[in-house]
Amino acid sequence: MSGHSKWATIKRKKSANDAKRSKIFTKILKEITVAARLGGGDPDGNPRLRAVLDKAKANNVPKDNIERAIKKGTGELEGVSYEEITYEASGPGGVAFIIEAMTDNANRTVAEIRHILTKHNAKMGKSGSVMWKFDRRGVIEVPKESMEEDELLEIALDVGADDVKNEEDSDMYLVLTEPADLMAVNDALRDKGVTIESAELQYLPKNTTTIAGRDAELVWKIFSKLEDHDDVQNVWHDFDIPDDELARLME
Repeated sequence: MSGHSKWATIKRKKSANDAKRSKIFTKILKEITVAARLGGGDPDGNPRLRAVLDKAKANNVPKDNIERAIKKGTGELEGVSYEEITYEASGPGGVAFIIEAMTDNANRTVAEIRHILTKHNAKMGKSGSVMWKFDRRGVIEVPKESMEEDELLEIALDVGADDVKNEEDSDMYLVLTEPADLMAVNDALRDKGVTIESAELQYLPKNTTTIAGRDAELVWKIFSKLEDHDDVQNVWHDFDIPDDELARLME
C-alpha cells in the first residue's frame, strides 16, 4: 500500500501540466463508451458508468463530449468498438507492472507496449506472472482539505468501508473497500455529504520495491511512456523511487 498516494498525486500533477490534455479527455471518453456499451447509458443503473462520469467531471471533460461518448456506447451514434486487455510485465530491479488498455486493434497495442518494455530492459509476462503481487481493491479518494480524518473514518466504517488511509505525501485520503462494495460505499459517502474526487477499482501492491540509479531511470521511462500511450488507461506498479531521485527524473 505504501507509496500509492504519492504516485496518484504525481499522476494528477503530470496531467495538470501536460500540454496534450486532450489525451486525458480521450482516455476518459473511451472509458465512458465502454462502460455504456457494457452496462447501458443510465448511470443510475450502471455503477461503472457512474464512476467514470465522476472522473470526467473532476477532469473538466466537456458535457457534449461525454454525451456523445455515451451514445456511441449505446449504439445511438456510430463509434469504434474497443476491447479491454490487461497485460503483466516485469521491469528493471524486479519491479512489476499491471497495464490496463482499451484498444480497437489488439495486435497493434500489444506490439507497441512490448516495444516500450523491451527497449527499457523490461519484458511482458504471462497472465498471473505478477498479478499475485497486488490486491484488487475499491479505492475512493477524498480531499484532505474537505474534512478531518477521524470524521471520515467514522463515516466510512459505518457505511461499509474497510479502512481509511492517510499518507503524508498525498493530498487525498484513501477509503478502501472490497471490489464488490465500491459503488455502494461511494454512494453512501455522497449521501453523508462527503466530497469525493474519484472512485475506481485499483491494483494495490502488497509490498513496494525501492529502486535507484539506472534502474530508476529505466523504470521511470517505462512508466511515463506507458502513461502517455493512447491505448493505456491505467498503469499499476510496485516500485518506489526516493523523493530526491524522483525530482531529478521529473525535471
